[in-house]
Amino acid sequence: MRKIITSTFVSLDGFIDNPHLWSLNYWNDEAARVALDQLLGSDILLMGRATYDGFADSWPNRSGDPFSDHINAMDKYVVTSTLEKADWDNTTIIPGDDLVAEVTRLKEQDGGDILIYGCGRLTDALRENGLLDEYRLWIHPVVIGEGQRVFAEGTKATFTLAGSETFESGVTILTYKPV
Repeated sequence: MRKIITSTFVSLDGFIDNPHLWSLNYWNDEAARVALDQLLGSDILLMGRATYDGFADSWPNRSGDPFSDHINAMDKYVVTSTLEKADWDNTTIIPGDDLVAEVTRLKEQDGGDILIYGCGRLTDALRENGLLDEYRLWIHPVVIGEGQRVFAEGTKATFTLAGSETFESGVTILTYKPV
């Protein structure tokens, strides 16, 4: 059975909004290696509509490196109730009301991990239905003061620490499994 993993850049004060504005100063060869290994261990990319819109606008225009080539070639699924047609190659639309059944079906297939970038309604729904296996939180040593938090206000959940890795840049990846 596949694992479903969410990999998310997080500020020290717990925010995830616009990581391109605050995370790039901490990107280095160590982070690139781990990010590539994580991606290559996955053969499905699962996204909500907002992530799909950003990625589909950017990644198809890139090629010639292992990360871009893999993300463009892999199977992609976007959970949405509004998108009617997905233009990014190998992308399948999962209607929002079919989320649990379709993701359960994907998870039960043989293959690599199912990777999600970011946290939000999709990861909340998967966690609430016992389908999310790991949170990989890339904690960055920067305080941004506002924005969307990793977990919505009022969320209650328990996790166990499954691993940690610290880079010279000060970024620490904390891997948690829901209990």
